[in-house]
Amino acid sequence: MSATPITMRQPELKWGLPSRGHVAMFALIIAESAIFVIFVVAYLFYLGKSLTGPTPKQVLEVPIFYTICLLSSSLTIHFSVQALRRGNVATFKAWWFATIVLGAAFLYGTAHEWYRLIYHDGLTISTNLFGTTYYSLVGLHGFHVIVGLICLSAVMAFTLLGDVQQKHAYRIDVLSIYWHFVDAVWVVVFTVVYIIGR
Repeated sequence: MSATPITMRQPELKWGLPSRGHVAMFALIIAESAIFVIFVVAYLFYLGKSLTGPTPKQVLEVPIFYTICLLSSSLTIHFSVQALRRGNVATFKAWWFATIVLGAAFLYGTAHEWYRLIYHDGLTISTNLFGTTYYSLVGLHGFHVIVGLICLSAVMAFTLLGDVQQKHAYRIDVLSIYWHFVDAVWVVVFTVVYIIGR
């Protein structure tokens, strides 16, 4: 009597299209990254070529505290998304609010720095090449922070109205990717402006 061979059935690999939300967000990030690259290259190219002062070393102060605030907001938004996935809306709300506060603190730090540079140090966007490239690069990032805060605040408003539930975790996650991008870009801007540029 011959033994019947036993065939092992291989598990079927399922493949599906990536979600439209993630594809759209990553496409936006790629496009925005290209814009930031142009501004970073321009800043580095014109570094040290200003014919008049002030220079970065004379007026720039390293914003360590506000940088910590912004980078910490990546953790708080991650915790908020995880809480919503578990259906814990109250915890989501707390972490989401913390993200807004940290982002607003960073924006305040940028505004305070600009006020000091303009009214105390006399550095405007038309003062010299440093002023032009500095305000363009840091301002571009600041604009993205403002857009992010508007979106975060809109979600917070819907949450307070009771319209955000566990089923919306996917959409919230897509928005969080944008905020992580804003934080990651700041690491580059911080390195170029406050470390290499000084």
